Amino acid sequence: MVIKSSDCKTENRENMRGGNGTVKITNFVGKEELYGKGRLFARITLEPGCSIGEHIHEGDSEIFVVERGCPTYNDGGKTIEAKPGDVLICPAETGHSVANNTDETVDLIALIVYA
Repeated sequence: MVIKSSDCKTENRENMRGGNGTVKITNFVGKEELYGKGRLFARITLEPGCSIGEHIHEGDSEIFVVERGCPTYNDGGKTIEAKPGDVLICPAETGHSVANNTDETVDLIALIVYA
């Protein structure tokens, strides 16, 4: 199976999880292609000043790979400045948030899998 980039669905979410601005989500696959193992595999784009608010992952875990930019990642209360290539993991039953506090676009590859 091949999914062309032009066939990937994009959605915009305002104030995602209580965050700031508009978060762009480009879904690489739908839930059916994750075969019951997860619910998201996508590129998340944060323009300057945008963020995903703090939230807890109940029953699933999220993994980000920083593709572009330097996001600020809140890892359960510990804040780090991430760089391209860094892998950010939020295990099930823990919380996190991510923000773009820079003047450049941040792109994250996100995978949410069930615990």
